Amino acid sequence: MSTTRAVSKSSAAHSPYQRLFMLPGAKAFCLSGAVARLPISMMSLGIVLALNHLYDNWTIAGTMSAAYVLAMSCVTPFYARAFDRFGQARVGRLALAVQIVAMLAFAFAALVRVPIPLLFALAIIMGLTQFSFGALVRTRWSYALRGVEDGEQLLNTAYAMEAAIDEIVFILGPILAAWLATSVHPVSQLFVPTVACGIGGTIFFSLKSTQPPVIVEQVSVAAHDDGSPAASEDADQLTLRQLKRSGAKPKSVLLYAGVLPLLAVFIVFNMSFTSFDVSITATMKSMGLEPFLGLQLAMFAVGSCIGALVFGSCQLKGSHWAHMVMFLSLLTVGYVFFRLSMDNLILLGVFEILAGLTVSPTFATGNLIVKDLVPAESLTEGLSWVTTAGTVGTSIGSSVAGIVLDASNPHVGMMLPFIFTLASVPLALAGWALAKRRG
Repeated sequence: MSTTRAVSKSSAAHSPYQRLFMLPGAKAFCLSGAVARLPISMMSLGIVLALNHLYDNWTIAGTMSAAYVLAMSCVTPFYARAFDRFGQARVGRLALAVQIVAMLAFAFAALVRVPIPLLFALAIIMGLTQFSFGALVRTRWSYALRGVEDGEQLLNTAYAMEAAIDEIVFILGPILAAWLATSVHPVSQLFVPTVACGIGGTIFFSLKSTQPPVIVEQVSVAAHDDGSPAASEDADQLTLRQLKRSGAKPKSVLLYAGVLPLLAVFIVFNMSFTSFDVSITATMKSMGLEPFLGLQLAMFAVGSCIGALVFGSCQLKGSHWAHMVMFLSLLTVGYVFFRLSMDNLILLGVFEILAGLTVSPTFATGNLIVKDLVPAESLTEGLSWVTTAGTVGTSIGSSVAGIVLDASNPHVGMMLPFIFTLASVPLALAGWALAKRRG
């Protein structure tokens, strides 16, 4: 801890981002975690591209991708709970091995064109093996900054930077997946994220110095205090016996005041993104400008990335809940301008960049709120619930937008983003009130 204080004091003249990477081990876990995150932006689209090419059926491709995402969102918080209770390395090595096997099985099955029902089953199994590397990285930042002077401010910077990394991953991932599917092989976009996850994940879990402590100490050591060989078992190994004899379970993060309203905020808030994606896709298709769709969508992500960097460089005063309400309100106004400018794509692109400035700060603020609401030993679980809520929201948003577009037109569909974001504001206010009552 004294080392980290010394690092902080000696680097006071440096920017917050430079100070982050002066922490021992920070560069390694940040970079490896970013590489391991590549599947989150490639696998869902990769399934659609592969299935449409191999089976020439958009409905099956889209349904299989949705099944994969739904399976993934169901299990992510439970993996996170295991990471918190038993340690990242203990659980991660086993979970990563199972995940890689499942991803390779699906990719090879698609390559040899197995029957659709079997491929569906493999897609669901693959989804059930996925866990959130983003939550693991954010938990490590929290642990690495525990003894640093101005640690809270630097954690704000770290979470903003991770939001920017997420944006970069989601910008580059689909572009890479589309290029691999069309220029290399229709299934190659399934293998590349698998390799990236394997390499990045292996390096990440090998970095023990930055690993947060676990809730439950190794059971076999306590059970065999007579000097037997079991007492010297490697602390990084997780056994089935440990899982069965782990003792009292910690309180679920869902039971802490303010958590459920925050998750509701992220469900409704994230519905705005896919409803915008679907609506602008329909708009550009009606204009005959589909080839430029990726560029149009990228403007929003570019704004979000810039917003993350700016947010991470400054320290806002006041409650994180107040910041979230402010960012959601500003984004609502931005979405209103999307609707007003949707027939002028250049002007729309300008408003996308401006509105995007609030997106990553909203996500970073949500993660900071989770850190305030839940104890440190359950932080990974709390952060993963936020990720799951976002995933559920994006799925619902695309479905609602599809129904609205089938019943009306893109101009009506483009009203959904600001309606959803506006609806998330009172939910944030409710969460703020509950959190203050708890305090």
